[in-house]
Amino acid sequence: MSEPYALLIVGAGPAGLAAARAFRAAGGSGRVALVTDERRMPYSRPPLSKELLREEMHEDELLIEEETWLDEQRVDLIGGEAMRLEPNRHELLLSGGRVLEYRVCLVATGSEPTRLPVPGADHPGVRTLRSLDDLRELKRRLEPGTPVTVIGSGFIGCEIAASLRLLSHPVALISDESAPNVARLGEQAAAEITAWLSDLGVVLQLSTAVEAIERVSGRLRVLGGQHPAEAVVVIMATGVAPRGELAGLAGAALADGAIATDERLHTSLPGLLAAGDVAAAVNTTAGRRLRVEHWGDALGQGEVAGRIAAGEDQTWAAVPGFWSTIGRHTLKYAAWGDGFDETRFEPGRDGAFTVWYGRDGRLVGVLTHDDDSAYERGRDLIAEGAAWR
Repeated sequence: MSEPYALLIVGAGPAGLAAARAFRAAGGSGRVALVTDERRMPYSRPPLSKELLREEMHEDELLIEEETWLDEQRVDLIGGEAMRLEPNRHELLLSGGRVLEYRVCLVATGSEPTRLPVPGADHPGVRTLRSLDDLRELKRRLEPGTPVTVIGSGFIGCEIAASLRLLSHPVALISDESAPNVARLGEQAAAEITAWLSDLGVVLQLSTAVEAIERVSGRLRVLGGQHPAEAVVVIMATGVAPRGELAGLAGAALADGAIATDERLHTSLPGLLAAGDVAAAVNTTAGRRLRVEHWGDALGQGEVAGRIAAGEDQTWAAVPGFWSTIGRHTLKYAAWGDGFDETRFEPGRDGAFTVWYGRDGRLVGVLTHDDDSAYERGRDLIAEGAAWR
């Protein structure tokens, strides 16, 4: 067997790529590899539900690094599915039987879309949107004017519904929430999002639990509530689950399916780190373990992991945050993500607004629309543990 990889990264998403970059930036030597079951260079996923779905950008623009980066940074890109970790031997078994040795392994396998446990959820016309292949298959089914039903009113569901309306598709959005994102963002912010979707012509069926999906006369009928929704394509945007099974089967401690780590992203197994959507990591600023599903935080955790692997002393301390674009409206949100008991809505000019979130007398979150200064100030205040006032 050849020399072990100094850093073997399972997953070529934002966390994995950031780790490889940071390892080299910190002076890490030795062999580095990214293992990817998609068998392509790392690419940006946020545009999948927005600009790329709306055909406002080309697939080539998704690439985060060109192939020449691999040679420049001395990184191998290995296509294959990770089947089993052997932590005692520091080995990773790939599909096809290939075995890779490592000194440090980073699991950055991300998460995968969930489907509601209802009859018809696995019909070929019921799609999810997480990868470039998912988008290609979805677009293959979307002739001009194809009716679409979106299930789920989280950020991805709202983004998809708005993007399809901008392409003039008839769109219905079904959710068991009383308003889009009301559980996460509160009633006033949810009312703003509701207005944006309604103005675009999205038909909202709220407070509706999906009971089944059936095929009737060449269409898919979503059952639930008083008025079943019929469409040619159904898109399920009902959340994601961490892909923690690789580390879990190897004996790593899990937390609700995610890989539990300390503030330095070490798992319970020697030589094994985890970062990104798949990790439930201790945040030193929050003082507790968090799991976040944000692109920027995956980049940040990946950088910490790469520098740790190179021998530096780093911790994950950033306040989690992300952006979402619903139609032509961009929201910026930063929060610890484990709830609030007070909100304050501050309207601005020309539709701008800021929502502040408090819990137990402390500022724990901020949401802004067209107010970047409030967003940046809010992140700083949250990190400081500012009092609610």
